[in-house]
Amino acid sequence: MAEIARLSGNREWIDLDFVERERTPEWIMARGIQSHIAGLSLSNTVELLEDLGVQRSRKAIHDWVQKADLQPKSGRSPNQIALDETVIRINDQQFWLYAAADPDTNDLLHVRLFSTTTTALTEIFLRELRQKHDIETAEFLVDGAQHLQTALQRAGLRFQMCRAGNRNAVERIFRELKRRTSSFSNCFSHVEPETAESWLQAFACWHNAPN
Repeated sequence: MAEIARLSGNREWIDLDFVERERTPEWIMARGIQSHIAGLSLSNTVELLEDLGVQRSRKAIHDWVQKADLQPKSGRSPNQIALDETVIRINDQQFWLYAAADPDTNDLLHVRLFSTTTTALTEIFLRELRQKHDIETAEFLVDGAQHLQTALQRAGLRFQMCRAGNRNAVERIFRELKRRTSSFSNCFSHVEPETAESWLQAFACWHNAPN
């Protein structure tokens, strides 16, 4: 799989500024973070690090991902933005993952996890997206969801309803995400929503990173 092929790829996107008195070498931490996000379970990541001569627990690797606080880089000026949402389950509860993607690069611009999907929450997502990127002249590609269209209208942003073509960029990313999480049935168990959101944002960073 493409995800597994990227286990040993570029790791410059992983910022380890959070490291203070960590006894683990930084390159090992980066390898562990990358491997888990790219496709290995926590248990398999533990085994990988053991093969490299380092013994760390599943919790330690989980904590590295959380502490790294990885986010997609800001400062882009996309011509088009594919905007969509999909269901993510956390502890048998349904949450909504909002995502904005640049169809020209297939990169994720912003992701957020909400407990429901409404016009007001979409406005929050767009406000955060606006703070991160220059989107004033971008054209948004959305499906028929009325709350998405209403929020874009209120924000004064251009959009067109599109069920195929460039809007499929974000659908492809959602499919990749769900393949990545298929080992736990697209469901995060025994975690808080904030923890799941942090992992999803780290996934977005990994997705955008060059091979």
